[in-house]
Amino acid sequence: MMPSDSLSLSAHLEAILYLKGRPLTLGELAEIAAVGREEVELALLTLMADYAHRDTALEIRQEGSRYGLQLRESLGNLVQNLLPVDLSTASLRTLATIALKKRLLQSELVELRGSGAYDHIKELLSQGFIERRRQSDGRSYWLTLSEKFHRTFAIKADDLSPRRTPAEEPSPSASPEPAPPHDIWKDAA
Repeated sequence: MMPSDSLSLSAHLEAILYLKGRPLTLGELAEIAAVGREEVELALLTLMADYAHRDTALEIRQEGSRYGLQLRESLGNLVQNLLPVDLSTASLRTLATIALKKRLLQSELVELRGSGAYDHIKELLSQGFIERRRQSDGRSYWLTLSEKFHRTFAIKADDLSPRRTPAEEPSPSASPEPAPPHDIWKDAA
């Protein structure tokens, strides 16, 4: 049973591999995509062939029984020269997830990115790209971007949020906890 939108199973698998940021087994892909392993295997072969014939920086790579979406190895030197920070690709993807959400619970991030996100969070905290505050009514932590993130990547908080009409603005009471005075918590939803 493939998801009901118009994208192919191959496109869904590509999205899953990108979002997870780590190699996955056929069983894991089948479970996430809610289809059979045979369907996943066929769609993966199609996706791998598609990437092999495209002039693209990405590739689907099989490592043992796992499949992952990654930058072609031949571009490794370019990446080292272009990245303004010393973060792994997986940590950068985790940082991008936090940036897109603006504010999310650590537990939600782990659901999205897998248990490896705990290591990414430690790395991002140690380098000062995110901030973490204990949830007032739960056991998890709220994760947000730090000022260092905005300075390093030259992205303003307004650039990360979609434009909303006044009717779409969340009411102040909809916030899960009161916003601290630090401006990165402003407009958190």
